[in-house]
Amino acid sequence: MGEPAKFGKKQTRRSVLVADWLADRIITVGGLLVIAAVFGMMVFLVGVVLPLFRPAAITGHAQYATEQSEQPVVALCVDEFKTTGIQILADGSVQVRHLRTGTAFKVPSLDFGGRTLTASARTIDTQKLAMGFSDGTVRFATLGFETEILPETAVPEGARRLDARDQTDGTAVYSAIPGKQVRKVAPKISLEDEIPASDAHRPIAAMDYRLSGFEEHPGKTLAVVDDQGHSLVIKAESRMNIMTRKVTTDVEKATLPTLEHGISPAYVLVNDSGETVFVAEKNGTVHRFNVRDFGKPFLAETTRITPQGVDLTAFGFLLGDASIVAGGSDGSVHILFEIRRDDAKTSDGLSLVCARTLAPQPAPVIGLCPGRRGKTFASADAQGGIWVRHATSERTLAKLQADPHTAGMVLTPRQDGLLAVGKAKTDLWDLRIEHPETSWRTLFGKVWYEGHPEPTYTWQSTGATDGFEPKLSLVPLIFGTLKATFYSLLFAVPLSLLAAIHTSEFLHPSTRGKIKPAIEVMASIPSVVLGFMAALVMAPIVENWIAAVLLGLFVLPASLILAACLWQLLPPVWALRLDGLPKLAAMTLLIGAALYLTWFVGPWFEKAVFAGDFKHWLNGDAGRAAPFLFVLLFPVCAVGVSSAASRLVGPRFRALLKTLSPFRAGCMDLLRLLGMAAITAAVSWALALLLERLGVDARDGLVGTYVQRNTLVVGFAMGFAVIPIIYTLAEDALNAVPEHLRSASLGCGATPWQTALWIVLPTAISGVFSAIMIGMGRAVGETMIVVMSAGNTALIDLNVFNGLRALSANIAVELPEAPKGDTLYRVLFLTGLVLFAMTFVINTVAEMVRLRFRKRSMQL
Repeated sequence: MGEPAKFGKKQTRRSVLVADWLADRIITVGGLLVIAAVFGMMVFLVGVVLPLFRPAAITGHAQYATEQSEQPVVALCVDEFKTTGIQILADGSVQVRHLRTGTAFKVPSLDFGGRTLTASARTIDTQKLAMGFSDGTVRFATLGFETEILPETAVPEGARRLDARDQTDGTAVYSAIPGKQVRKVAPKISLEDEIPASDAHRPIAAMDYRLSGFEEHPGKTLAVVDDQGHSLVIKAESRMNIMTRKVTTDVEKATLPTLEHGISPAYVLVNDSGETVFVAEKNGTVHRFNVRDFGKPFLAETTRITPQGVDLTAFGFLLGDASIVAGGSDGSVHILFEIRRDDAKTSDGLSLVCARTLAPQPAPVIGLCPGRRGKTFASADAQGGIWVRHATSERTLAKLQADPHTAGMVLTPRQDGLLAVGKAKTDLWDLRIEHPETSWRTLFGKVWYEGHPEPTYTWQSTGATDGFEPKLSLVPLIFGTLKATFYSLLFAVPLSLLAAIHTSEFLHPSTRGKIKPAIEVMASIPSVVLGFMAALVMAPIVENWIAAVLLGLFVLPASLILAACLWQLLPPVWALRLDGLPKLAAMTLLIGAALYLTWFVGPWFEKAVFAGDFKHWLNGDAGRAAPFLFVLLFPVCAVGVSSAASRLVGPRFRALLKTLSPFRAGCMDLLRLLGMAAITAAVSWALALLLERLGVDARDGLVGTYVQRNTLVVGFAMGFAVIPIIYTLAEDALNAVPEHLRSASLGCGATPWQTALWIVLPTAISGVFSAIMIGMGRAVGETMIVVMSAGNTALIDLNVFNGLRALSANIAVELPEAPKGDTLYRVLFLTGLVLFAMTFVINTVAEMVRLRFRKRSMQL
């Protein structure tokens, strides 16, 4: 024999080593960049969200001494730039001052004609004032400011310098602004003619004043109570002729029922429509009058809102005239509003309730000042403490200390400052109140909103009026996300997993090579197309054939199971010959036949189970509860009966089948299936009758009023989008199971189905679980399908026939309308952060479970 061939020393080419080194570094850097990008996104979201929970801050404070007269302050008004303030006293004198320096301007006093002012009221914007006098008359006044933007050369010569920004000529303030311009702010006060309010010419003891309508069609509502308890509501509505510009005013008066003798009204409130009047006594008793029928007002309710021994020391509306703030002599502050209740012991079915109790102040509350934006207000106590609060979030935004003898206070129009006038000093605080309406409670807890019968989780970001209060609970959105995900996975997981098992274990490789790519193509369909089809095609079909759709959920699997049992009756030669594409074609025809059967039988099924009309049955107008309970219980009972039969007679039945020929064994298996179906039906019907007798009705929860774009449609459409993902990954995981495990199982006498169920699936469970979790992640983050086919109703409702709103869909719908930096804008970013956290938690848990399954499978 010749000498063996000699080979040179093996060496890897330098280019391969360099390429390997570069690939290693690129992959490492790329992975780190991905982690950094995800972390950066989270940091960005947190940065946008944090201001929602930031407390209010005092950014500036100006104080100056004032010589306040003994006359009480009737009105206090500030311009929106915190430049000038107007103050009217009870004797008619008017004081106009520069807010930061206290410089006074010369302004003529109001002429009351020698009459004594006995009561006053002002609108929430502080610019409209009503004054009641000792002779029973009322006069209206308007306070305001004229603002102009002028070139800096327009400042009068000899103007006095007030501070670094402002100058004055004695009648107006000129503030320097960018662009070599000045802003001129000049006070404007007008007094209207008097009108008689008390027919008996008695002194006005208490009054309230509201404006409604638009500038071209204004309306005034005035409620007055004289010193003898006689109450009157006056409504004045003005109309302007577009052609002649002439204004005509219609005045209506309604006399309220006289209160009992000895009652001394301390406060009166009327809403802007004039339909409800509250008259409150000092001891905390409130009388509510219903004036909806202006010709027949009546006393609807008398209730006490303070405990025994606690006086009512402050009483006033917040913006919107629905919430009332009540302050007590014990420092307590309560928020009240009227709601409709079934158990209300009142003549109109409404009841005044205490919805919230805010943090008490250390001294009696003596003054209230509502803000012009939202439910923010300020409350002053007898020790000079002023607390700025928000009624809905129950947050105390700022605590200020003013003159103990505070005569009046007002929140600035932009809610960025507060002016407090005392007998010895006047204070102006600059405030930064960014998002007073948000707190952990308003975002994730139950809140009792105006007009709601009880605390609820509510999302409603916009309304039609300025008095609307945003409701920003994220709980309905989280619930909607989980609800949509649950029903989509309930539809997708069984189909995709069974399809993956069938493709991997029972189809010929050549057939599998055609089927799998076809299903994977489904994943390339844009979600907007699926949403469009679901909303405009699927939703109407499901609505018109809902009974057939529900029937099909049972007929389709039952048909396939029955066909599988019948397939066993074929001779083995024919079964092998027809395996592959012919068998798949037969299954397709069977599915088509089952769909036709459900369409044909649907009307009879609807008549038998739902009294002929499914929607009427859902509304409780027809039919019984038992038939639908039977439908719901059937799959549960089927699992129970199958498990019981497998344990009790399963081994003996399988032993019997081994002694029979294939045909007879197939017949026995078919009889077993039909017998179990009959037993399942009997058990389900018996349980349905029992539950019906116990008062259980699925219409109280799982199903209810039907809307066209509902959760069922979302489940179908989103399930269609998720199926290709779960199927592909699960099928790859099943194919990755070593072939020797299948051979060993089959060699031990197991059937292909037993091998797939008890050997292949447990071995590939980590990959299958990952496939399900990835599909779940797709469902949680899905946007367009939910936006287009879910109805966008933010409800917490188990009803599968009702709509929903998911977190992702809410961002898509609301973000275009959210001003940058606004509360809604930041809450939407919080929505994204919650969605981010949900997917992070789900993926983390999924990975932990997957690793545990993988360790177990590696032991095989």
